[in-house]
Amino acid sequence: MSDLPVRPTGTVHWVGTGLSTGRTGLDLLGEEADVVLWGRTRERARARLETLAPQAPVQTRGLDRDDLATALRPGDVLVSMLPAGHHLDLLRTAIDAGAHFACTSYTSPEIEELSKQATAQRLVVLTEAGLDPGIDHLMTHLLLARARDAVGDRADRVSLSSYCGGIPAEPNEFRYQFSWAPLGVLTALTAPARYVRDGRVREVERPWEDTEELVLGSEVFEVYPNRDSVGFIDQYGFPEGWQTDAFVRGTLRPQGWRAAWKSVFDTVASGDHARLAALADELAERYPTTDTDRDRVVLTVGLEVERDGRHWSGRYRLDVTGDDTDTAMARCVSTTAASGVERVLAASLPPGLHRATADTEEASHWLDRLARAGLPCTLQSTDQERQH
Repeated sequence: MSDLPVRPTGTVHWVGTGLSTGRTGLDLLGEEADVVLWGRTRERARARLETLAPQAPVQTRGLDRDDLATALRPGDVLVSMLPAGHHLDLLRTAIDAGAHFACTSYTSPEIEELSKQATAQRLVVLTEAGLDPGIDHLMTHLLLARARDAVGDRADRVSLSSYCGGIPAEPNEFRYQFSWAPLGVLTALTAPARYVRDGRVREVERPWEDTEELVLGSEVFEVYPNRDSVGFIDQYGFPEGWQTDAFVRGTLRPQGWRAAWKSVFDTVASGDHARLAALADELAERYPTTDTDRDRVVLTVGLEVERDGRHWSGRYRLDVTGDDTDTAMARCVSTTAASGVERVLAASLPPGLHRATADTEEASHWLDRLARAGLPCTLQSTDQERQH
């Protein structure tokens, strides 16, 4: 089988008009491709396009009246910005049409299995190509490369922390404003977390109970673990000779968040879904994100390694505030996705499944592209300081 993917046509079908679809991402793609924005209806697609007002020419279509499967041609790229539950069907649609596929969500086992068929057909499947997951993967792989240069494939102690949060630019007394489904925000707290601390796997049913302070520059944040961090040790390719002392991926919030959310945690811990839904509605009314509010995204990934008394550490940071053009979240997610799709259009990725990218040259190229698009990431390490 050829290592080259099906030749891209230069047409991108961007499916989804939600809050993660930003003007910056559409403009970036519009420099390289013919972009078609698909909404649930034509009217929703047009309305979202009018709100975003991209400078690039973008066509609009509606899933209610236009047939996506018929519109796709071999070599097109289908980008799913819909909720994760829709990705599998859209990937099947792309494969049937001989089109490449991209999304910003985590890779489900079903997506991973179906990607084998895409590989056989020389198609690219790009997943986890957003903010978190996405930019965090790029940062981590670059840090790992530097750490291996410093200590090699054996280390006595390794510690990695990766935290990301969408927060108000000016925190209120609640330390949060809802920009997406409040019930989804609260329900996410019901998921247990699994991570490594002091060299042992730790599982917590109530992740907020493991909240810690994180100091970045002159600011203090609160961070807590989420989801299952442990599987990412293999995904990131830690050398077998590295002794993992700590490994956690989690959520970042402003200082004072845990105290402000005490009553919320009490309701979450009750397990009463009706109470949780009622609280979500109440909080949505009290703390909505309005047109005058500005959001902020903070992402930081830090890695420390020690070997025979030698120590190396590095930390990447991305800090973005929304403006009149885009929210910070929409800019980070859509611009990262668009940058990844650019690499698909350039035939720079071989056929098969890519979780963002594990290739350090590609990761560095990707971060540099984000910087040129207004998303600079800073790196501080024991051997160098630089800005992508």
